[in-house]
Amino acid sequence: MTRRNRRRRVWVVLLGVAAVAVIVGVVFAVSAAQRWFHTVTAQPPGIGTTLLAPAQSKAQQALDDGRVDAASEEATRFLAAQPTAYWLTPEQNPPGTAGGTVSDLLAQARSQDAVLSIVVYGLPERDCGNHSAGGLSPDAYRSWLSEIGGALKTAPDMDKVVILEPDSLALAGECGNLDERVVQLREAVHALEGPGTWIYLDGGHSGWLSPAEMASLISAVGVDDSIRGFATNVSNYRSTADEFDYAHAVSERLGGLHAVIDTSRNGRANAGEEWCNPPGQRVGDPGGTYGDDVVDTNLWIKPPGESDGPCHGGPAAGVWWPEAAVNLTDGLRE
Repeated sequence: MTRRNRRRRVWVVLLGVAAVAVIVGVVFAVSAAQRWFHTVTAQPPGIGTTLLAPAQSKAQQALDDGRVDAASEEATRFLAAQPTAYWLTPEQNPPGTAGGTVSDLLAQARSQDAVLSIVVYGLPERDCGNHSAGGLSPDAYRSWLSEIGGALKTAPDMDKVVILEPDSLALAGECGNLDERVVQLREAVHALEGPGTWIYLDGGHSGWLSPAEMASLISAVGVDDSIRGFATNVSNYRSTADEFDYAHAVSERLGGLHAVIDTSRNGRANAGEEWCNPPGQRVGDPGGTYGDDVVDTNLWIKPPGESDGPCHGGPAAGVWWPEAAVNLTDGLRE
C-alpha cells in the first residue's frame, strides 16, 4: 500500500469516528432536551386529578374470577371502578414480575388519560411483624426497586404518583430500626425518581406521632430535593380536616414540603384509635376533591374492601373481603 493510500485510509477512519461522535452527541443532546422538557412540564397531583382504576385491583380480580356472590357483587363493581392506587408488594408482584406489572399499568393509564398511582410496599422486615409483616431481603429489595424504577422511566411524559413504604418511618421508633430505614428509603427514592414521578414518603397520620416527630423522621431521610412530599392517613380513618391541619404542621417544619392525604375510608372518621377493620366506616371523598398550597390533593390510596388484618372478622391483611366492600359502600352505590 502506498503512503498516499495509507493516508487516505487514516482520513476515512478519522472522518468515520468523527461522524459517529457527532451522531452520539446529537442523540445525547436530544435525550437531555427531552428529559428537561418532561421535567419542566410534569404536573404533580392536584384538584381534579383522576387516578387509574387498575384492572389488577383485587376488586376487579374478584369479579373476573367469579369470587363474588349476589350480596357483594354491586359493591365490588362499584369499588373496582373507583380511581385507586395499586399496591406493589413482593407477595403478588415478586422480583422479575414487578416491572412488567408497572409497564401494564402505565399502558392502562395512558389509554385512559389517567394518572398512575402505585404504593411500593416491600421493605425488609416490613411492618415490624404486625399484620402486614413480610418484605424482601436487602439485596432482593434493591433489585426489585431497580426493576420498578426502570419501568417508570419508560414513560417520562406521564405523571406517576409513588407512595413509598407506608408506616416505614412512623413505625421506625417502635421497631428500633430508624438508621436502617433511613438508608433504605434514601436508596429507594434514588432508584425510583425520574421525570414525572412524584414520590411521597410515609407521613403517619394526625393521631399517631406529633408533627415535630414526623417532620424529624422525614428530614432524616435527607431527600427533599428528590421527593414531592409525604403521604398521610394511608390505610387509616382520620378525618380530612384533621389531616389537612396535620399536613400543614408537618410541612411547616420541613420548609413547605407538600403532602397527599388518603381519603379512601374516612367518610365517617369516627374510628378513634382503632385502625384494624373498625366497624361502621364508609369510603371518603373521591380523589382530586381537595387541595391547597401544601396538600396537593386527596387520593384513594388504600383500596377499600381489602382487609387490614385478622380482626373484627376480617381475613389476612390485603385480602379481598366482600363484607367490608358492602359495609364501606352502604348507601353510596347507585
